[in-house]
Amino acid sequence: MKLFKRLKADADLAWSAYTEHAFVTQLGRGELPEDAFRHYLVQDYLFLIQFARAYALGVYKSPTLADMRMSLDGVKAILDVELDLHVELCTGWGMTRSELESAPEMTQTMAYTRFVLEAGMAGDLLDLQVALAPCIIGYAEIGAMLLDRHGTEMDGNPYRRWVEEYSGSAYQDLARAFGDWLDSTAEVYMTDARYPRLLAIFGKACALEADFWQMGLDYPDRTL
Repeated sequence: MKLFKRLKADADLAWSAYTEHAFVTQLGRGELPEDAFRHYLVQDYLFLIQFARAYALGVYKSPTLADMRMSLDGVKAILDVELDLHVELCTGWGMTRSELESAPEMTQTMAYTRFVLEAGMAGDLLDLQVALAPCIIGYAEIGAMLLDRHGTEMDGNPYRRWVEEYSGSAYQDLARAFGDWLDSTAEVYMTDARYPRLLAIFGKACALEADFWQMGLDYPDRTL
C-alpha cells in the first residue's frame, strides 16, 4: 500500500474528524455564517505564509534536484495562486492585502504552522512531506467531495469560489503530484521502524486541521 493511503487508513478517525468537520459540512451547503468564513480565511492567509516557508524548507531538505523543484513548485503555488485567492475573496469585504498580512495570528494558526516547521526541521524530507500532506491532499479531497455532494446546488452557494478552487483541475493536479512525490520519497527512505513516527506526525496534523476549522466556528466575530 502506498504511504499516504496507509497513513489515512491508520489515522481514519483523525482524518474523518478533519475532512467531515461541521465547518466543512456547513461550507458545502452554503450554510456557514459569513463571519465564521471570514475569520477562517484571514487566519488561513497567515497560515499559508508559514506554509510557504515549510515548502521552502523542503528545498533545503531535498536530496535531489527533482525534489528541490517539487518543493519550489509548492512555494510558487502558494505565493502565486492560493494567497491571491484569499485576497480576491476578502476584497469583496473591503479588506486589503496589507490588512490581511497585519492581522494577529490565532493560537490554532501558530500551533499548526509551527508543528509543520518543527517536523521538517527535526526530521528529513519525508517527515516534512507527511506533515504537509493532510493540508495539501486533504483540501483536494474536501473540494472534490463538496463538489460531488453539492455540485448541482452551487449557484446559490456564497462559498462556490472556494469549492471551485480546491475541486478544480489545477489544484487536483497539484495534490496528485504531491501524493506521488510523497510515495516516491517513501520508496527510498521508508522503513518499518520509522512508520509509527510518521503516523504520529500525520495524525497530529489532521487534528490540528480540525482545530483550525473549529477556530472558525468558535470565534466568528474575531477577524481583524
